Amino acid sequence: MTRRHSSPRQRPGASPPKGNGRLRIIGGEYRRRLLPVLDRPGLRPTPDRVRETLFNWLATITPGARVLDLFAGTGALGLEALSRGAAEALFVERDGLVARALTDNLDTLGAMDRGRVHTGDALALLAAGPAADPPFSLVFLDPPFRQGLAGPCCERLEQGWLSADAWIYLETETALEVSVPVNWSPYREVRAGDSTGRLYCRRPPPPATPLAE
Repeated sequence: MTRRHSSPRQRPGASPPKGNGRLRIIGGEYRRRLLPVLDRPGLRPTPDRVRETLFNWLATITPGARVLDLFAGTGALGLEALSRGAAEALFVERDGLVARALTDNLDTLGAMDRGRVHTGDALALLAAGPAADPPFSLVFLDPPFRQGLAGPCCERLEQGWLSADAWIYLETETALEVSVPVNWSPYREVRAGDSTGRLYCRRPPPPATPLAE
């Protein structure tokens, strides 16, 4: 979970600022591992209670999944997925220092062979279209609040990024009425503070009905 305001620019090569925060992996291979959280405005992991609830829902989905963690921040959700058996994860984070810290945490866990960090804007990456790799079967989408990013990201995910039966976890401010693609079926939701997380299961759109002659 990443909630940011603008922050001062860092000079190239500057060391990431240290922080006292910690991210705790709560299940799987890396269970109970503690990882440092960078001291950046608005940067905080998704709460343990929410992660535990979410991954209980995803217990049979996560093993072997190809994961896309958009607006990754601390990478709490993607790292938890790797701990619980996801095959690989792509983390997308535009803040260069946060991305470096996330890479360091992957290295600390010995997960560099399964985790990759893309430093850049999530919406721009989605707009550019997917690479030739297989589509993603599990997506975590947690855009900054009140910036109008949730709807466009959902639309662009449908442009070749998702497997036919993908699962998408979308977290937004509770007051936001989100419009998602019609073939995303709501499964569960969880609230924490001023945010609501919604889990959807994607179904392929129905075949077009032939026009009557």
